[in-house]
Amino acid sequence: MARIPYADPAAAPEKARRAFEGAPAPLNIFRMLLNAPGCLPGFMTLGGSILSRQRLDPRLRELAILRVAALSQASYEWTQHVPIARACGATDAEIEAVEAGRLDALDPAAADVVEFAEECLRQVRVSDRTLERVRRRLSPQETTELVLAVGFYMLVARVLETLGVDADAPPPALAAAFSRRGEASGGA
Repeated sequence: MARIPYADPAAAPEKARRAFEGAPAPLNIFRMLLNAPGCLPGFMTLGGSILSRQRLDPRLRELAILRVAALSQASYEWTQHVPIARACGATDAEIEAVEAGRLDALDPAAADVVEFAEECLRQVRVSDRTLERVRRRLSPQETTELVLAVGFYMLVARVLETLGVDADAPPPALAAAFSRRGEASGGA
């Protein structure tokens, strides 16, 4: 149950209301974030860019997000991103391995990205060894995008858990929408 009231979209300032109305679905997290109307448009822009405009392989992105959700005990985040991960090509075995932290059950690229996400969450600064392994697999752009995805979903988990955002069923259309690689430039 939500720990503070959800904001009324009709009472939100115009820019925030437009951002809310432009959301891919009227999810509770967006209703909650309307309590910070000056932040919602930027939050949605960054989140949308991470999910639709990164060069980073969407499957790897989603496995990293799922590891953040698992470590943060953010069931809402987990529930929303499992269908997206599947649409991006992640298998149920990979999803279960990410949840359990079993890197040995993942292919080497996925294991490196998931370990990177875990170190980023637990230690803030990933080890030189882990960064070097990721850098051998990903370009500087993709590596930076991975850091942004992990950091953004750490923020999302904290909003969800701290404010007690009520779970929404995953909107079916979102999984397909966020399963493709975005523009190489990461444009707006």
